[in-house]
Amino acid sequence: MSKYCSACLWVLALVAIAQAEKIPYARTDIVPPTPEWSDRVKQMAPTKPTIPAGKRQLLVFSLRTGFDHKVMPHVDRVFEILGEKSGAFATKVSVDIESLAPESLASYDVLVLNNNCSIDPRRNLFLDELERNPKYKEMTAEERQTKSDALEQSLLDFVAGGKGLVVIHGAPTMLNDSPEFTEMIGAAFDYHPPNQEVTLRTVDANHPLVAAFRNKEPFIHRDEPYCFKGAYQKLDFRPLLVMDTEGIKDPRNRVADMVRYVAWIKPHGKGRVFYCSPSHFPESYESATMLQFLLDGVQYAAGDLKCDDSTPAEPQAKTSDRSRERGQRAGV
Repeated sequence: MSKYCSACLWVLALVAIAQAEKIPYARTDIVPPTPEWSDRVKQMAPTKPTIPAGKRQLLVFSLRTGFDHKVMPHVDRVFEILGEKSGAFATKVSVDIESLAPESLASYDVLVLNNNCSIDPRRNLFLDELERNPKYKEMTAEERQTKSDALEQSLLDFVAGGKGLVVIHGAPTMLNDSPEFTEMIGAAFDYHPPNQEVTLRTVDANHPLVAAFRNKEPFIHRDEPYCFKGAYQKLDFRPLLVMDTEGIKDPRNRVADMVRYVAWIKPHGKGRVFYCSPSHFPESYESATMLQFLLDGVQYAAGDLKCDDSTPAEPQAKTSDRSRERGQRAGV
């Protein structure tokens, strides 16, 4: 290789590093959102939607019965701020399972599931809440199961009927053992290695839903690197972001066994699903890139941002060669 070529590669490498967005290390002691934190997010949030459309109604469901992601109130504020700043939607936050009944959901265009972790090993948030909430103490076990099934069907019908679903970080565990629910989302939660620095890249840099990341790759932040099972094995979705598995610290030594997507979209019936794993820490939302990505995801789910959401013929990823080889050996 000539000295000239070597110099060119060195310059290109420096440019790539300069273009990367790296979020400073997050605290492990997550505190509730402060006015100062909200102000930082407001300053970075988009001032208008990518696609001008009528104002949508968005419901953020933020009940959890299992693991407490301390970032949940931050996610609530992010969607409130995105709606207020862009004017794209009005946001309501609820922790009441009755808000997911058909008559309530009918008022909304998009439902956001915010880290709705259920209790392991049953992994059914509805049954958890029906058993622990005094409001339902007079119910028999059979009545609780019937109501749980009805609420799950309400979610499925909401999306299949033409509405939108946005799923954030740990929310797949809400009904993690339900084949219908996890098929709709595109994955069931398997496990995650310890929280650590994670590097994300776009799968297709030309896809309109990753426009926020153009000229800002890779996106490096601290997160829980989620790994999925079940419906994920089919890769029946349009992948948007993939993590670099090379270098991930994983006691189970499984993270690099297949391509690990962390965000995707997929149609479900007449509706649309947007899954976004980032992030476990509030600092990741202090990013104009991530805020724009979330807003565009909501607009896709609402049906306003039209784009290709078909499943690619072959798995796609910008990740290490060794990770790709492992994925191929695993039949991904």
